[in-house]
Amino acid sequence: MNGYMKLEGGVKVLGEPTLKQIAQELVETVRRNMTIDWAERENVRAHLRRLVKRVLRKHGYPPDKQEKATQTVLEQAEVLSEQWAQQA
Repeated sequence: MNGYMKLEGGVKVLGEPTLKQIAQELVETVRRNMTIDWAERENVRAHLRRLVKRVLRKHGYPPDKQEKATQTVLEQAEVLSEQWAQQA
């Protein structure tokens, strides 16, 4: 997941190294918590949203940009989940 590139709003505030660390942690968190039907089950999606927001807050991601960043991460995860499933 190249969320690092999609979360550009945080680069100015956090800097590139921190944003890279956030992206790596987000990928690990999302992959670890993904289930087969995660895209169809709202409770699983809600859990993933909470986890993503927790990671963003932990690293001081700007609060006014967190919702958009969370949505972007979940959209990317949905696209990449097929690849991840094939690799498993």
